[in-house]
Amino acid sequence: MQQFIDHNGTHIAADQPLFSANNRAFCYGDALFETIRITNNHPQFLKEHLQRLLIGMSVLKMQIDPIFNEIFFEHAILELAKKNGVTSDGRVKLTIYRNPGGFYTPDVNTVSYLIEVSSLETKGYDLNSKGYTVDLYTELKKSQSALSAIKSANSAVYVMAGIFKKQNSLDECILVNDKGIITEAISSNIFAVKNGVLYTSPIADGCVDGVMRKKIIEIAKANRIAVYELSVMQNVLLGADELFLTNSINGIRWVVAYKQKRYFNNTSKKLLEKLNELIKN
Repeated sequence: MQQFIDHNGTHIAADQPLFSANNRAFCYGDALFETIRITNNHPQFLKEHLQRLLIGMSVLKMQIDPIFNEIFFEHAILELAKKNGVTSDGRVKLTIYRNPGGFYTPDVNTVSYLIEVSSLETKGYDLNSKGYTVDLYTELKKSQSALSAIKSANSAVYVMAGIFKKQNSLDECILVNDKGIITEAISSNIFAVKNGVLYTSPIADGCVDGVMRKKIIEIAKANRIAVYELSVMQNVLLGADELFLTNSINGIRWVVAYKQKRYFNNTSKKLLEKLNELIKN
């Protein structure tokens, strides 16, 4: 089936050329994006995704179009999903990039948007049957700034961590900041569980301000599970009963092994069950 993308409101065949060489996302990584899950014909947690997107646009000094609201993007996403034959669950990537002009210094701050939608095999969030094996990636460090919390197209550190993961036959890598403090995984936030209490890195330490991270914290607190946003060192990971990763597409992914340490997944199962109860019908 022919697949399409939505570029500024126009549906274009996904395999057709779209950009010229002066595109600022290509030239300078002058763009940001959100990945959103569709379940039950609804883009899940769209309000929270758009809040982060607009904050990111403000950080990057991009001009925010007044039409960029929840109703506008929900309609655009579902229209494209229907055109692409996504009848159940789907993956959405919404990218905003600054329009061409200038070199490092842009001539304009107006933007364009691009929406991509593809099908997912699973319905709702499910827990990985085989736990992930993870390790630290320390060759490049995650910076700590206003840019750290947004999903910018400047993703070199994640790309390099992904290469390290592949070279070392890992399921995921854990990133650190300049102080050696745990920040996140390549495409996920990270939680440690000890004696029924959750620990996760604060945004100030350099992790992405993940939408699923927020939802898991909300779910935990609503179910009387204590959550501490504290700087996480390697000894916290080694002393934990459980480790799990969170993002908007997969929900929760539990970790079975970090170095010589092995983990359980009892808390991951409970939180995932509660997460599926939140899915908008």
